[in-house]
Amino acid sequence: MTRKDRYAYILNYFREQMPEVQTELEFGSVFQLLVAVILSAQCTDKRINQVTPELFRHYPDAKTMAKADMEDVLEYVKSVSYPNSKAEHLVQMARALMEKHGGKVPSDMNALLDLPGVGRKTANVIQSVAFGKSTMAVDTHVFRVSHRLGLVSKKDDTPYKVEQMLVKNIPAEDIPRAHHWLLLHGRYVCTSRRPHCGKCDLNGVCPSATLSSSDGGTGSQP
Repeated sequence: MTRKDRYAYILNYFREQMPEVQTELEFGSVFQLLVAVILSAQCTDKRINQVTPELFRHYPDAKTMAKADMEDVLEYVKSVSYPNSKAEHLVQMARALMEKHGGKVPSDMNALLDLPGVGRKTANVIQSVAFGKSTMAVDTHVFRVSHRLGLVSKKDDTPYKVEQMLVKNIPAEDIPRAHHWLLLHGRYVCTSRRPHCGKCDLNGVCPSATLSSSDGGTGSQP
């Protein structure tokens, strides 16, 4: 199977199985989405959704968070990974939004990347989820699944290279959903340590799939 055929098969599968898909993070505004995405780095969405309700109750927008001290925010995010640096980034990010953007989250990539705590993956998530742009955020799940399914080559060994290859081969109208398709597939099916190959409907086209006699095998990892 050529890579082009593999893309076509996999995309058609996800279009049928998950025609409507969205982030599992819970938020009430673009600002709150940005906060949640920053917090979610190397942390589960489940944990973030447990933390953010109380955080957002005290700091619902950039104006209120910009007035906070890092220690104040830390009190609400101390159970996430790297809480000190994330708390500091959140306060600095909120202050930057107030100083440069009137408290509003910008849609421009460079403006997003200029915000404290915002890297390319986070900026792509915001552009896609909040503003409907065809940007592909590559987290650990997307990176892993893209390699295992043969959507990218071994030479695509950085998140940026994977992003470029996916954007090149996925129709623009599918890209916002494709991020979630690959992420959720990696989160629940093509898991890191023990992928559930026997329960995966993409087994027939996956070059990494191996079957075991139990629940689903131990497909090779990139």
